[in-house]
Amino acid sequence: EKAGAFGILLELVVPSVAKEISDRARIPTIGIGSGTDCDGQVHVSRRRPWRPGAPTRGSRPLRARRTGSPGRANSSEPAGRAGRRRAGTIAMVTLVVTLVGASLSFVGQWLLHTSYLRVQHVSFVGVRHERPATVLEASGLAAHPTMFGVSALSIERRLQRFPWIVGVRIEKHWPSTLVVRVHETRPVAVAFGAHHVLEYVDGAGRDLGPAPLSANLPTLEFLRPTTTTWPFLHAGNAAAYVASQLPPAFSAQVALVTEDANGQVVLKMTTPVTFILGTVSQLHAKFVAIASVIAHTTLRPGDVVDATVPDELAVSGPPPS
Repeated sequence: EKAGAFGILLELVVPSVAKEISDRARIPTIGIGSGTDCDGQVHVSRRRPWRPGAPTRGSRPLRARRTGSPGRANSSEPAGRAGRRRAGTIAMVTLVVTLVGASLSFVGQWLLHTSYLRVQHVSFVGVRHERPATVLEASGLAAHPTMFGVSALSIERRLQRFPWIVGVRIEKHWPSTLVVRVHETRPVAVAFGAHHVLEYVDGAGRDLGPAPLSANLPTLEFLRPTTTTWPFLHAGNAAAYVASQLPPAFSAQVALVTEDANGQVVLKMTTPVTFILGTVSQLHAKFVAIASVIAHTTLRPGDVVDATVPDELAVSGPPPS
C-alpha cells in the first residue's frame, strides 16, 4: 500500500488467511479460489470479452462493497445465470399463486358443503291463507340449501302454485337464518265456480279458493251460460278489473258486477239501482260521475243509469217486466 498498490490479487490462499488480509487491507482484494471473503472475485468466461472503455490497470477503482454473495461480486453475474434466476423466480411465483388459488377453491367448496353456511332456520312472514309447513316444503328451503344459492326469484317460482302468493322478499341473517316475507294478493270479489262453489277472486281474475257465503264482497258474473271454465282470467277479466278499481265512495253498495260477451260491464247496487259502465275505458271518469249521481240525485229502486259517456249520464226507470 505504501508503494502505491491499488489492489491485491489472492490466488489459492487459505480462506481464513484471505479473510484476515481483506479485513486489514485498505485496498480491495481480488480472490482466485481464495474463499468468499475477498472484496471481489475473478470469473473466467468466454461470454464476457473485454469491452472498450472498461477499467484498466491504470485506473484506481473504489473499494468494492461486500454483498455477502458467495464467490462473486454483484456486477459480475453472467447474463445466462441472471436469465435462469429470473425464470426460476417466475416459476416460483406461478407455483405459489397456483397453490393459493387451489387452497382458496378448496376452502370455498368446503364452506359450500358444510352445514355452517346452509339454511338451518326459516321464518315466513305474511302467510295468512296457506299453511306455513306446506309453503316451506314447496319453497325447497326444507332441504337446507346453501345461503349463497337462495334467491327471492327462485323461491317465488316454486311458490307459484299457491294462488294467494304473488311476491316474495328474503332477508339473509348469516350464517344460516332466512326470513321470507310473503306478499299475498287481496280478494276484490267473489264468484261461483263450475260446481256452484263460491270462490274468492283477485284483481287479475284468479281463483283464490273457497269463500264463505257471508263474504262482504261484490259478486262477479259472466253472461255466457255455455262457459264451463273459469272465465275471469280471460274473457271475463274486465269484471274482475272493475271490481278491483271500485272507489271507497260506493264500493260497499255494489252487489253484482256483470260482464257480457262483448265486454260491456254493468254494476248492480244494493238499493237496487243499475249503472251501465260499458267498456273499461274512462273508468275513473265514470266512477266520479256515478259517485256524484249517488250523492246528489234521488234514485228510485229499479232505476237504470247509463254511464257509458261520463259527461252525459242518462237516468231511466226500470225496464218493463
